[in-house]
Amino acid sequence: MPGLSARLALRALNRLLMIAVVLWGAATIAFVVVKLIPGDPVGVISGGDNIVDGPQREAIARQFGLDQPIAVQYATYVRRALTGDFGTSYQYRQPVTRVIVEAGGYTVQLAATAMLIAVVAALISAIATAGQRAKLRAALIGFELIALSTPIYWIGIVLLTLFSFKLQWFPVTGSDGFRSLVLPAVTLSLPLGALLSQVLRDGLEDSLTQPFAMTVRMRGVGETILRIRHGLRHAALAASTLTGTLLASVLGGSILTETVFGRPGIGQITLQAIKSRDMPMVLGLVMFSALIFVIVNIIVDALYLVIDPRLRRASHE
Repeated sequence: MPGLSARLALRALNRLLMIAVVLWGAATIAFVVVKLIPGDPVGVISGGDNIVDGPQREAIARQFGLDQPIAVQYATYVRRALTGDFGTSYQYRQPVTRVIVEAGGYTVQLAATAMLIAVVAALISAIATAGQRAKLRAALIGFELIALSTPIYWIGIVLLTLFSFKLQWFPVTGSDGFRSLVLPAVTLSLPLGALLSQVLRDGLEDSLTQPFAMTVRMRGVGETILRIRHGLRHAALAASTLTGTLLASVLGGSILTETVFGRPGIGQITLQAIKSRDMPMVLGLVMFSALIFVIVNIIVDALYLVIDPRLRRASHE
C-alpha cells in the first residue's frame, strides 16, 4: 500500500489535472460561443460599421489576429491564456486582465458582504427555529420562499423605492462609501440566505434526532450549546457544498444587482462585453469565473476535513 505522502501527491496531481480540464473546457466553450455571436469584431474595434475603409479593416484584423483561420486563433488564445494573457479589450483598449482586476474589486466587495450577511442570517434563523418556535419557523419559511421566488432585480427595485427614494437612508446609485454598499449587498444576500437557511434548518433538525444528540443531552448540555457546538457541525457539510454552488448565484446576481444600483464591477463589464462583442473581454471573464469556481471548490473540500473528523481519519488510513 502506498504511503501517505504518495497518496497526497497523487491526490494533488489529480486535482491539478481536474483544474486544467475545467479551465480548458470553459475556455473552449467560451471561444466557440463568442465566435457564434452575430456581429463584426472589426467594426467593434473601429467604433462602428463603415467607419474605416478596406485597407484599414485589413490592418485592424491583422493587428488582432482576426485574419487568421479559426483553428489558429483558438490555438493562439489557449497558448496566451495559459500565461494569464487574454489580450487587449476591444472596447476599453486596455489589457483584459487589468480591466478585470480593477472591476473585480467592487464585485468581490459586494459578493463577500452579501455572502457574510446570508451566512449570518441563515445561522441565526436555523438555530432559532430548528424543531421549535412553530409560528416563527412558519413565518421565516414563508419569507424564504418569497425571497427565493422573487427576481433579484425586483428585490433591488423595492429596496431602492423604500429606503432610497422614500426614506432617503441610502444613496440611489454609486459605490462611494459603506452606505452605498448596504442595499446592493442586502439585495444579493436575500435569496442566498433563504436557501442556506432552509438547508441548515433541515440538517440541524436531522442532527437533533441522531443518537449523539441524546448522549449530549444526557450529559446535561443545554439545548443552545447542543445546537451550536454539535448540531451545526453535522448540518454544515451540506451547507458547505451549497455555499460553493451558490457562487454561481452570486456572480450571476451581481450582474443584475450592479445594474439596478449603478455600481461598477464585473457585472457591468460583462454586459458591455457581450453587447459590444468584445471577444477578449468575454473570454477573460469566462476564465475568471471558472477559476473562481475551482478555487471555491478546493476551499470547500478542505473545509470538509475541518468539519468532519471522520474524513480526516479516512485520509490517513
